[in-house]
Parts: sequence; structure tokens; C-alpha cells
Amino acid sequence: MEMNEIIDAENLVYTKPKLMNDNPMHYCPGCSHGVIHKLIAEVIEEMGMEEDTIGVSPVGCAVFAYNYIDIDWEEAAHGRAPALATAIKRLNPSKMVFTYQGDGDLAAIGTAETIHAANRGENIVIIFINNAIYGMTGGQMAPTTLEGMKTSTCPYGRNVALNGYPLKISNLLAQLDGTCLVTRQSVQNAAAVRKAKKMLRKAFENSMAGKGTSVVEFVSTCSSGWKMTPEQANKWMEENMFPFYPLGDLKNVE
Repeated sequence: MEMNEIIDAENLVYTKPKLMNDNPMHYCPGCSHGVIHKLIAEVIEEMGMEEDTIGVSPVGCAVFAYNYIDIDWEEAAHGRAPALATAIKRLNPSKMVFTYQGDGDLAAIGTAETIHAANRGENIVIIFINNAIYGMTGGQMAPTTLEGMKTSTCPYGRNVALNGYPLKISNLLAQLDGTCLVTRQSVQNAAAVRKAKKMLRKAFENSMAGKGTSVVEFVSTCSSGWKMTPEQANKWMEENMFPFYPLGDLKNVE
């Protein structure tokens, strides 16, 4: 390989996606959102859909996605992103439409919208960030908070007798006839990032092929909410989140 080819290859890997603008990210150190934003931007660029993609973000840390990825965005009320995405896609079937939601948004106040959009088989992509906590509003317990996990509203740990069980909503969505892809990924290391990008690409392609609803869950960290360093949070996620929310495809219809 010639030297200029090596330089070109390095630029291809490390250059920031053109769809990522120059706004400084407000996310906490170690947060998974930044990496996931980058993957979304890369996939949209590689598909040549820069002018034909519409993202929908609701309340929570996800609300600021519009500030970093330079595509058309709509803001939804808390939990209602799948309902809004449904309307956008039905009115503009040639557009690639996705939601970007946290676990409190998607699996709590938005449970009904999520389940019914997926059950109808709307041709949208639902990107689901699961860090098992309400990250933006003070670190409260979420539907996905693990048993025994401490939060600001269950300081002694989630008690199943009092708070119920953690909700594996992706497992529920995989049972619906309207979903064509339900996959659980993460971005804690390079290998995971590569796999996650591959599944994001497939989800977006499914939506444009009219195959139904694709759900890409990202098991993620929340260093500030968990009160850990980024390194500690990654290790805690691997040791505690992955056993309960194992990575891999829950449903993958070819």
C-alpha cells in the first residue's frame, strides 16, 4: 500500500462525519450518546440519505440530538415520538424516519405509543438508549433500573416487592408481528461499535424497504447518574447490565 493510500485510509476512519456539526457536545464524559450520534450520522451519509432523513427526539438527554446531527428534526412530547414518526412516515413515505429515545421516555410514559406503533408495523426505526436511569432529571429510577440498583428515588436499591421488576421492553417488542428487527447493542468497545453500526444500517434499510418496525436498543452507561467514572461505568455495565440485557438479535426477519 502506498503512503498516500495509508493516509487516506486513516482519514476515512477518523474524520468526523459531515453530518455532525461543530456544536460542542454537552453530554457528560463517558456518555454513550456521542458515539451513537456519530454512528447514526455515518450510516445516513453512507446511504446517501442526508436530504431525506427525519429524526424525532422527545424529552430527556435525547432531546438535544437535533443540535449535533444536521438533518431535519421534529420534537415530540414526552414519550410520543413513535406516534409523531408514524404520521411523518405515512405522509412522506419516501423519507427515512427514526426516533431517538431514552428508556424513561420509551418504556415509561411512552409505552403505549411504542408498543402500538411497533404492532402496526410502521416503517420507522426506533433507536432506544437504555442506561437504566432517568439521566437528565436527577437520576431517578426508570422502568429498566435493575433489581437492587440504587437511584435517587430508590436510594436503597430497586425493591421488586415495592417497585416491580425491570422491564425488558425490547423482548416484548420482539413478540409483535409488526417488528422485523429487534436487536440489542452497545458501544463500549471498538468491536461493539462496529456491530452496532451494522445493525443500524440494517434497521434503516428495513424501513426504506417497507419491512415494518425496526428497534435498535443500546445498553448504555450514565456515569453521572450512576455516580461513577467512565471506566467504572463501562465495567459496571458489562458486569451487571449485560447479564440482564444480553446483547444480540432478539428478532431478525430476513
